[in-house]
Amino acid sequence: MKICVYAIAKNEEQFVDRWMDSMREADWVCVLDTGSTDRTVEKLADRGAIVQQEIISPWRFDAARNRSMDLIPQDTDVCVCTDLDEVFRPGWRTRLEEAWREGTEQLRYTYIWNWDAKGQPGTTFLQEKIHAPGVFRWVHPVHEVLQRTDGRQAWDVRSDPGIVLEHHPDPKKSRAEYLPLLELSVREDPEDDRNAHYLGREYLFRGRWDDAIRQLKRHLDMPWATWKPERCASMRFLSRCYLAKGNLRNGMVWALRAIAEAPELREPWVQAQEAAYAAEDWAGVCYFGQKAVRITEKSGTYINEAQAWGSYPWDAMAYAYYQIGDLRAARACGEQALRLEPEDRRLQNNMKFYGALREPSAQARGVGAEVPLGRSGVCEDEGGRRA
Repeated sequence: MKICVYAIAKNEEQFVDRWMDSMREADWVCVLDTGSTDRTVEKLADRGAIVQQEIISPWRFDAARNRSMDLIPQDTDVCVCTDLDEVFRPGWRTRLEEAWREGTEQLRYTYIWNWDAKGQPGTTFLQEKIHAPGVFRWVHPVHEVLQRTDGRQAWDVRSDPGIVLEHHPDPKKSRAEYLPLLELSVREDPEDDRNAHYLGREYLFRGRWDDAIRQLKRHLDMPWATWKPERCASMRFLSRCYLAKGNLRNGMVWALRAIAEAPELREPWVQAQEAAYAAEDWAGVCYFGQKAVRITEKSGTYINEAQAWGSYPWDAMAYAYYQIGDLRAARACGEQALRLEPEDRRLQNNMKFYGALREPSAQARGVGAEVPLGRSGVCEDEGGRRA
């Protein structure tokens, strides 16, 4: 089996050595450089990569990835698309060869999109950018996906979660180009439900609440937008927009609709918990939090959010129980939160505070405990693709 890794790059010399060390298990490494002014090209060539330079104008990710795909040698058996800020954990080739079968055309693997403050995996989902040659092309100017060239609707897709690709981006890298490319993507294909969802989410990231609300509702109104986890995410994002605008009622309404859409996911329950917290509905914070933490199986798609699986649900419940006056429950939830993030100074201080209280005190409540750090409304890009 011959494996080729292919990628696009621009001004990424800081990542070259780490990336090439990770990708050296492949037979070939091909890179389309789209206009580097640093030493990216020289360093890649020195490390043995096949490098070609080409300016893609007007810029779009699908065009660049398709040109990089054109560099793949003809006798390649398996193509692996990565970016230079990503690294495979060692042994990925052996696992790939074991998982790939005759007739396989795509392979899913674990993708760690981001990391928490302690360096632990955050948003994690299954990615599918390992594929057979001559079968796919990339489509969409941004948030590009592989699309079959023969129109087939079903094919052999295998999975090995033991293949792990880690994302370690440059935190200073701008995402300014995403919004105009997403708006272009929607203009090119206005009936694409995935594009509508992504554009609404991008408006949310930028704090453009009304634009986000309009676009997310457009996504939900599409009769063919039937993938429940993504519909649930649009509803959660609508809740977040309304909370940011100070509309607590609609914030809760959309959180409840998100729960009804996908009650098996933890994320909508945590969104309802946040809506209850914003309304100072402490009983609601406890109810939705308890429902959330009883869900222990994380989704394998990009829909999962790191905050829902960290200390936040327990932390919010601890504070809510403290407000209610149930100090035993507050301490128990605070301990669970601290167990998940034992180095967090705020959680440590809260546990000292809860532990020092012996009985409910209206005078004490609201003084001393530091409130949970929820979202401000503008959240980080979760990245990823529909799996």
